Amino acid sequence: MAKIGFLFPGQGAQYVGMGQELARQYPSVARRFQQLNELVGFDLTRLCWEGPEQELKKTANQQPAILALSVACMELLAAEGIRPDVAAGLSLGEYGALVAAGVLSFEEAVPLVRARGTYMQEAVPLGVGCMAAILGLSTGQVDDLCARAARETGLHVEGANYNCPGQVVVSGHTEAVERCMALAVQVGGRAVRLSVTAPFHSRLLAPAGERLAEALAAVPLRPAQIPVVANVTADYVTDPAEIRRLLIEQVSRPVRWEESVRRMIADGVDTFVEVGPSRTLTGFLRKIDKGVRALQVEDPASLGRVLDSLGRVC
Repeated sequence: MAKIGFLFPGQGAQYVGMGQELARQYPSVARRFQQLNELVGFDLTRLCWEGPEQELKKTANQQPAILALSVACMELLAAEGIRPDVAAGLSLGEYGALVAAGVLSFEEAVPLVRARGTYMQEAVPLGVGCMAAILGLSTGQVDDLCARAARETGLHVEGANYNCPGQVVVSGHTEAVERCMALAVQVGGRAVRLSVTAPFHSRLLAPAGERLAEALAAVPLRPAQIPVVANVTADYVTDPAEIRRLLIEQVSRPVRWEESVRRMIADGVDTFVEVGPSRTLTGFLRKIDKGVRALQVEDPASLGRVLDSLGRVC
């Protein structure tokens, strides 16, 4: 029998129209989106389905929106008897993984991720920091380039997302990131500046982690019912106190995604389902290990393919 890992996407996976077809066909999805509106205090569902895109892209809006669709998709799979043996999520997606593991309820997670998005956006003034994807170079090469760019500019830049072979996202002060990009091109790599509004997962976001700690302190986390692979350590975590500490650190620490996936594969996971909008994690997975099965669910058609592939248990 397949050992299944659920993967939950992070910020940037959103798009206008996401979840609308599922909500039309499945009352449980429509209820989750209605609940989303109640939890955030405005019609975020309409923003998801009608836009405008610029409003949906705001960090405090897209984070709860992505979480809502991810949880709704997970619940549709659960209704057919398909549940994960382990879960992981990229950055924001870690909250979806924690919902899957029973650490947080949906009702607890939505206000947390909305606050998280606000804190992350407000931690650094617009224009001070940015992020860029460095492509075609090894992890060691990118780390060396970050160190060189930091020395040359006297500012900070570091690896923020170690996504898959040949792709590392760097984050930090804008001038240092731009210098790192130029150096990457010089040594034969490619560099693409990302359309984000803050230097996520860099030490510049430490103030956001401090604010998030206060919000997390008010939420009673529960022991994980299945293992969750934490972004910060690329290792399993089930203890509530450790989960809380790692969620605080996660805001300003690198996401070790490739290591996280390899850990699950080494422990026997041979089927992964990306649960939520976009196919970004599925793409990373195929670059990490082409031998595992990679599935994704975000709409009725993809849900049908997953159910056909894994079998309807109920």
